[in-house]
Amino acid sequence: MDSTTPTNAAEAPKKEKKKPDNIVIPPKKPKLSKAERRELQERQRAAKAAAQTDGGGDAGKPKPPKIEKKEKTSTAPDESKRKLKEEVKKEDPTENETADEVVALFSHLPRPKPPIDIHSVSNPSIHPVITTLGHLYSTHTLLGGNTRCRAMLQTFALLLQSYEPPQTSRDYRHDLDHSLLKPAFQYWTAQCRPHSVSMGNAFSFLKLAVANLDRDLEWSEARQILLESTEAYVNERIEYAGKAVSRHAASKIQEGDVILVFGRSEVVNRLLLDAHRDGKKFRVIVVDSRPLLEGRDTLQILSRAGISCTYVLLNALSYLMMREVTKVFLGASALMSNGSVLSRVGTACVALLAQSNHIPVLVCCETYKICNRVQLESITGNELGDANDVACTDCERVGPSNRWSGEKEKKEEVLDDWKNQPNLKLLNLLYDLTPSDFVTGVVTEVGILPPTSVAVLLREMSPQENNDSAFKGTDY
Repeated sequence: MDSTTPTNAAEAPKKEKKKPDNIVIPPKKPKLSKAERRELQERQRAAKAAAQTDGGGDAGKPKPPKIEKKEKTSTAPDESKRKLKEEVKKEDPTENETADEVVALFSHLPRPKPPIDIHSVSNPSIHPVITTLGHLYSTHTLLGGNTRCRAMLQTFALLLQSYEPPQTSRDYRHDLDHSLLKPAFQYWTAQCRPHSVSMGNAFSFLKLAVANLDRDLEWSEARQILLESTEAYVNERIEYAGKAVSRHAASKIQEGDVILVFGRSEVVNRLLLDAHRDGKKFRVIVVDSRPLLEGRDTLQILSRAGISCTYVLLNALSYLMMREVTKVFLGASALMSNGSVLSRVGTACVALLAQSNHIPVLVCCETYKICNRVQLESITGNELGDANDVACTDCERVGPSNRWSGEKEKKEEVLDDWKNQPNLKLLNLLYDLTPSDFVTGVVTEVGILPPTSVAVLLREMSPQENNDSAFKGTDY
């Protein structure tokens, strides 16, 4: 065998590929040293800076001529935006609050709506009962989760009694949901005030009751079923539940207790009145805060019943908490699935101070206020009140009863011109979030539970197959 002959195919020389004639391969760039690369970068920067000083975007390209037409129309988008913004301000007075007047941390929250004038609503599809209740919501005449939810369900009952589905309707359930229930609820939420968790849960219950109706039922029979379901919801989930909460919480009141309450809570007032009727001797400290001063109503209710009361503002709480208080009873607007409590702003301060002084804190809340949402703070989800309420320092003119009446002559206030102060912003938050660590127990109609058991209670009351439908739309 010839030694020059390859022994296998692997040792055979590879055939060179023929390069196409129409492809030009550029030569490889020479490798530059570190100093040469730095010098090249400096030359490029200098060339770019010289091109910018000459007014051209590119150094080697001629400068394009200016077009006068573009200069004339360049401000048109800004002008159209300005006109559109002015039109929005005319239609919605709440848009008059510029971004400079709102605290940046809460600028994502919707602005409070002005009071609804029931005579100015010209939409014929909106029933007068809806606008009347919306006026009560927007003026804060109706306060509290139970009161607002009860009024909503009673209004729906009135609407159902007068509602007749169209004769051309194929399914009255669809028409009832889309032509009566949803428009009313959206009107209250969008035009008057954001709905509470209790209202959202009750509305979801009513929608589910409509969806579960038999399609072959006559409308008169279906109407009667819905009216009975609405009445049963109010009686069982609000009235009877409040009595059960009162019975469980009153068992924790001992002779000679000094009980502290904050603001106004329907269920807390009920349990204190029931305990007083049972002959228990105790004293109540009512803590209040501006601007709503809801504690005045609590003070009036309890003092008329013969209960010894003390009325203080929130800034005097630390002294009383250390000296006298033995128990704290708080209400709740909503109970989150992680045990946190959403309630009137100031509740977290009361619970924190009580926990630091080793005083038990019991939160009284019906189970229909439980929300499957988890909330870790009160910034991303909250409700803004009217900033002018904070600016008003005359306590005789604040509060839900005379907030919009205008009966008293307006006096000159210190903060009347706060909108004209460039470095001044007012914030009126309506709710805060109390962590579960500050709560000793949650009193519901099923008993007194630790905050960590709220998720278990939510799962037991809402089966897995109904979780999505029963609690849809219950966001704060």
